[in-house]
Amino acid sequence: MTHLHARLSVPRLALEFLILTAGRSGEVRGAKWNEIDLEAKLWTIPASRMKVGKEHVVPLSAAAIDVLGRTRQFHAPCSNLLFPGRDVRRPLSDMTLLKILRYADIPYTVHGFRSAFRDWAAEQTSYPGEVAEAALAHTVANKVEAAYRRTNYLDKRRVMMVDWAIYCTSENR
Repeated sequence: MTHLHARLSVPRLALEFLILTAGRSGEVRGAKWNEIDLEAKLWTIPASRMKVGKEHVVPLSAAAIDVLGRTRQFHAPCSNLLFPGRDVRRPLSDMTLLKILRYADIPYTVHGFRSAFRDWAAEQTSYPGEVAEAALAHTVANKVEAAYRRTNYLDKRRVMMVDWAIYCTSENR
């Protein structure tokens, strides 16, 4: 996070948002302003943009909302993208976020931040695994269990994402 805050740019803001929301690269790069509900502090990713083809609602921490506030200055009226690329009507390229890590000589992958989130939830919190899996928009493999699990754990995920943001932004880790 310290590296990301060293300079202000759309790609750095996108990567910070990705980390804070535990989102996939394509979900973040394609994120649109009309998917954001600042009042409810939610990002609703439509099924058409999700890996499994099912709508996903992401609770937004204060830190994630702060990223959106800093992103506003890059908004172009002709585009609805949160994180526009060089052509403001197109999203950032697939490699842009990885380049930030490579140029900083940070030995991680973009997708690795999702894995880091899952490890944090498992090793450093008492959140149930199914809540962390719901935050990652993973599907339940067991068909019987999936048939009975009708919740998305939104209230529990809201608290978990606040804790994740505190963890990510803490300088005392």
